[in-house]
Amino acid sequence: MVQISLPGAEARPVRSGTPARAALEELGERRISEAIAAKFEDAVIDLSRPLTSDGVVAAVYGDSPEGLDVLRHSTAHLLAHAVKRLFPDIQVTIGPVIDRGFYYDFKHPAGFAPDDLKRIEAMMAAIASEKIPVVRSELPRAEAIEYFRGLGEHYKVEIIESLPDEPLSLYTQGDFTDLCRGPHVPTTGRLKAFKLTSLAGAYWRGDERNEMLQRVYGTAFATPKELKQHLAFIEEAKRRDHRKLGRELDLFSFHPEAPASPFFHPKGTIVYNQLVDYIRRLYDRYGYQEVITPQVLDVDLWKRSGHYDNYKENMYFTELDGREMAVKPMNCPGHCLLYGATKRSYRDLPLRLADFGRLHRYERSGVTAGLTRVRSFSQDDAHIFCTPAQVEAEVGAVVSMMFDIYDLFGFEERRIYLGTRPEKSIGEDALWERAESTLQRVLEDREIPFETNPGDGAFYGPKIDFCILDAMRREWQLGTVQLDFSLPERFELDYVGNEGRDERVVMIHRALLGSIERFMAILIEHSGGDLPLWLAPVQARLITVTDAQEAYAKETLQTLRAAGIRAEADLRFEKLGFKIREAELQKVPIVLVIGDKEVEAGMVAPRRRKQGNQPAVRVADFIDAIAAEIRPELIGGVP
Repeated sequence: MVQISLPGAEARPVRSGTPARAALEELGERRISEAIAAKFEDAVIDLSRPLTSDGVVAAVYGDSPEGLDVLRHSTAHLLAHAVKRLFPDIQVTIGPVIDRGFYYDFKHPAGFAPDDLKRIEAMMAAIASEKIPVVRSELPRAEAIEYFRGLGEHYKVEIIESLPDEPLSLYTQGDFTDLCRGPHVPTTGRLKAFKLTSLAGAYWRGDERNEMLQRVYGTAFATPKELKQHLAFIEEAKRRDHRKLGRELDLFSFHPEAPASPFFHPKGTIVYNQLVDYIRRLYDRYGYQEVITPQVLDVDLWKRSGHYDNYKENMYFTELDGREMAVKPMNCPGHCLLYGATKRSYRDLPLRLADFGRLHRYERSGVTAGLTRVRSFSQDDAHIFCTPAQVEAEVGAVVSMMFDIYDLFGFEERRIYLGTRPEKSIGEDALWERAESTLQRVLEDREIPFETNPGDGAFYGPKIDFCILDAMRREWQLGTVQLDFSLPERFELDYVGNEGRDERVVMIHRALLGSIERFMAILIEHSGGDLPLWLAPVQARLITVTDAQEAYAKETLQTLRAAGIRAEADLRFEKLGFKIREAELQKVPIVLVIGDKEVEAGMVAPRRRKQGNQPAVRVADFIDAIAAEIRPELIGGVP
């Protein structure tokens, strides 16, 4: 017998080897018929798995995070089963759960067509309706290799050959067997709400040197209602997609001549520069000094900093005058050189150096996506050199800057994460412990709720990541502050203390928006392209009713531009409604309608986006009102 209990209940004796489902029934679990898996201690297991030791068991339902993972992974197997029924010669590879769904990669030389998704989905529904039991079994490694080799599943053989020499678990549902750790639903009949969403290409094991596979994406939920809500979410996400809006609003484009590197059009450049200018105004307020550092530096610098050993696969290299050089992926080593160029005193600290220098990082083509992950970008990057006694105050000031920004852009929901030492890192244990405890104390002293992400720090130090939830409640990581005792050691960065002795400086790495490119993508999707007035590339568009107002419109346009308002005029011989609708589609915040009455009175008739028509006003009064809205004093982070 073993002692088993439900969560929070007293343990009861249960015969050793009793399946989890039977044990739950015996212990009085009321909703056991709705369960799709079980949780024993900290592990999610199949309902059929025998319990052979003391512990706490709980039912897992489809509406829980663990249950949703089980449903989605089981649906990935259902997808592979359906594909093998329809296309027997296709080879299956892997099918993991991902955020909001799953995918499965297949070796299909002919490639799937969009219409194939409908056929596959129909077959999935048919297999689900058969309510086929899903059965777990184990095989020794050698037998598993022979089994899948006999099926012609060469990718499965390659996977198994890379696994430890131990019994491997297989899951069988009718005429389909797959290699998997599990757990899975007890029968295919439990899979009732799923949808295949898209097709894509993917390299085997994510390596572009390997052959291209066909990837099928999908999602699954516990109920059709939840699936319907999610599909509506997907449609809204498509409407807000920054890549789509970037084209429609003429903000940026991508070209094969510069893979994963954006070209910003004039309007997009305005938005980009407005963001940079806003951060510069924050720098004035918080005491930063801006610097410019080289793009290409000797490889020895990156070896000294540790980037070569820990980051070289993401770097670009070249040769100059017989020396191996690297294009900078980060600013920190260059800032170390700047700091070390002058003898510093404790009276010079803290020294806050900011840099908008262009960075280049090699990202695999399979993970680049619009502006959110590019190979060429700029950060609102800064490094603070300070004494140990100044660290908490400096990190606290960075937190204040972060919250200023989030307030300005309307990011009301925030999540804060403390990342601790990763496996691949540099520096002594004592320095890491000191750095981690300092960051934790800053958050706790300010009563800022946070979660700890073990092993998620940078290779040179722990960090605090600042995340926001956008209008669709998607989480995005924006700013970060990283405490670094290691680089000052490597670069021997000192200051003269108040007792006249050299002491080691502390280095704080800090970004607010993060990558300007990525922040633009997030903001475009958060706002649906409706950027705030101060940031909009075109703040006002003048629209004439007839050709008779053209001269007045041109004169007014020059007046607005002279006042610093980003304005343009639509003087085409088109219907008024057509021109207004086009301005709406371009997300122009204010349309100024000019007819004969406006010309006679020296006025304009404003029409605010999403607010409709406003009373006609004199041009000078309109300028004063807009100037007050878009150029107030820098208070509380407002531009």
